[in-house]
Amino acid sequence: MNLSLRGIIPPIITPLINDEELDENGLARLIEYLINRGVHGIFLLGTTGEATSLSYPLRKKFVEKACAVINKRVPVMVGVTDTSGSGLVEMANISKNAGADALVISSPYYLPISQNEFVDFLKNMVPKLPLPFLLYNMPSCTKMHMSLETVRKAKELGAIGIKDSSGDLAYFYSLLDEFKDSPDFAVICGTELFLPESVTYGGSGGITGGANVFPKVFVELYQATLDGDKNKVARLRDIVIQIEKKIYNISTDSSRYIESIKCALSTLGICSGYVAQPFSGFEEAQKQQMKKNIKELLEAYPELSEEISMLNSIT
Repeated sequence: MNLSLRGIIPPIITPLINDEELDENGLARLIEYLINRGVHGIFLLGTTGEATSLSYPLRKKFVEKACAVINKRVPVMVGVTDTSGSGLVEMANISKNAGADALVISSPYYLPISQNEFVDFLKNMVPKLPLPFLLYNMPSCTKMHMSLETVRKAKELGAIGIKDSSGDLAYFYSLLDEFKDSPDFAVICGTELFLPESVTYGGSGGITGGANVFPKVFVELYQATLDGDKNKVARLRDIVIQIEKKIYNISTDSSRYIESIKCALSTLGICSGYVAQPFSGFEEAQKQQMKKNIKELLEAYPELSEEISMLNSIT
């Protein structure tokens, strides 16, 4: 299948008005914002997309609306991980019918699952999938860190790549080494600061949550790494570090990553900052701190000129 899984593929947030209502205008603005700044694909219903907090009707509507707005301009991947096989297959078929290009599958969550059990699960699921699939290694949420052997077996079953969000650089290097002679198998980093290493050593790019807010920074960091422009890579990586400090660390909640990205996008006037239950959005003092921090970022780095044009929306 001719499906490009390279570059920056933001795992987009799900813009919400409340727990059952999609912010459709905000979703359209977010997608246009990302595509106009050069992203290479879009990932729906990932961790950043709050998939596990959304009702099935809302997930379905989100996938359908997003795919309609994207309209085949970039590849679309949809996270279909579920606690049950039937739920996974149902969302897989919904994604196919909506126009998505690939599925993303983690190990079922809540009860821990062994490596062998996960491989057996895939053997049962893969024949039922209507689209190609990638693995998603997210041990902090699923309680299983996919071994190299498990990834190898998944590839034999048809997996076309893996997104690794373990935060384990040694493991990520082992993935790159294991599949260096398999150009049809994408190894994609989920840890933003790993992006230059990923690309330098043969990785396919990044599924980076910060690209929701500052997509051009990540697109240019990816390209500068491909070009071997070490000075530009160092400068852009410094911006990514500052994004980590100023955007993600306003709250101490375990859900702060999602809350932060949603608050930042709301601050920039792109979409609603509502966070689905059981979590909650920022309080007023935190929102004001976000506005202050974003202003400081925009003023400190000319590379954020695309976002500087939005300063007037920050009051």
